[in-house]
Amino acid sequence: MRQRISMKKTTEMTLKEAYELFERKGRVRNLSENTLNTYKYHFDALCRCIDENRMVHTITQNEVDEFILYLKNECKVKSVTINSYLRTIRVFLYFCTDSGYMPAFRIGMVKEEKKIKETYTTEELERLLEKPDISKCRFSEYRAWVFENFLVATGMRISSALNVKIKDLDFTEYTIFIRKTKNRKQQVIPLSYTLAEILREYLEIREGDEDSYAFCNDFGEKGNRRTYQQLIQRYNLSRNVNKTSCHLFRHTFAKNWILAGGDIFRLQKILGHYDLEMTKEYLAMFGQDLQMDFEKFNPLDRLKKNKSIIRM
Repeated sequence: MRQRISMKKTTEMTLKEAYELFERKGRVRNLSENTLNTYKYHFDALCRCIDENRMVHTITQNEVDEFILYLKNECKVKSVTINSYLRTIRVFLYFCTDSGYMPAFRIGMVKEEKKIKETYTTEELERLLEKPDISKCRFSEYRAWVFENFLVATGMRISSALNVKIKDLDFTEYTIFIRKTKNRKQQVIPLSYTLAEILREYLEIREGDEDSYAFCNDFGEKGNRRTYQQLIQRYNLSRNVNKTSCHLFRHTFAKNWILAGGDIFRLQKILGHYDLEMTKEYLAMFGQDLQMDFEKFNPLDRLKKNKSIIRM
């Protein structure tokens, strides 16, 4: 007897099948490979806790709680990392609820402690930004010095910095065109006069046409992220600075911007944050550093300095 083809019920869909549809939807939306890889990595972690052949409609808050405990107890990850997993898993599960594959329920984040972000100190920056003797040093040392000046002056992520082309540096309008950002939105940020002078000299030595990447390897080709991380590590250690993270320059930029009284709204635009909430975290991450010159800006102290208080 012939059997009529029937539509598959959504309640018969497995976790794996639902994820395949989710990933396909992500490719249709043109999500970056880095984003899709992160989703897959976190989904694989979920499947180590919950069978990928489990019917998706049976997933409840209880399974999410089990996943949190798995990450905490088995994987020994910190709360901030757990929340990183939860944000991506939440996107997937909300896709399932919106598609009618499973009942809806709220997925909250775990409480995490906000630790003070490490930055480069003024003394460390002075060591790192002391210009090498270009008549004697190797190009790799000079390039590292220029790159660190670039990160200090822009607060740019290393991936964005390595995608800057020579033509993106506008020495007339003093702007930098950023082609690649974390949220995939191109942007334009100011180019400081000090950095412009450094880059002008660097490009005379680096050479290359307008379509060449500003920060290259030893052969003038586009610089590799891992290679530059190792380059900065070697350079910093040679300057007796044990901190070697490129991303610390981004935190350092934000910290010094805020302590100098910079506008948080402009900081948001320069850093390329999606919303102001991400930028506001910098206000809370520097601890006692915000005490510096507090009396200078505090209205009560300013009034007392300019006018004596009448005693009763």
